[in-house]
Amino acid sequence: MTPLNDADIGIALASLDGWGLDEDGKALRRQFDFDSFVQAFSFMTKVALLAEKADHHPEWSNVYNKVDIRLTTHDADGLTEKDIKLAQAIDAL
Repeated sequence: MTPLNDADIGIALASLDGWGLDEDGKALRRQFDFDSFVQAFSFMTKVALLAEKADHHPEWSNVYNKVDIRLTTHDADGLTEKDIKLAQAIDAL
């Protein structure tokens, strides 16, 4: 996998809701806020199924009603189309 160039990353960010770049510019980040832990965990379960199907797994954390997701392609040492597609699928939830 080849990392996306800056222009492609800019286009992708414009199409994603609430996602931003990590400090190093090599990952997408977004925080999701829910009304309860159960809703947050339910969301994580749905994302886990998407990630498994895509064979592309997020870095994430959960504290009560908040889920932080970081997407990057380690093999490419940066953002790839796999990250964009997974972010779009997560947004569609």
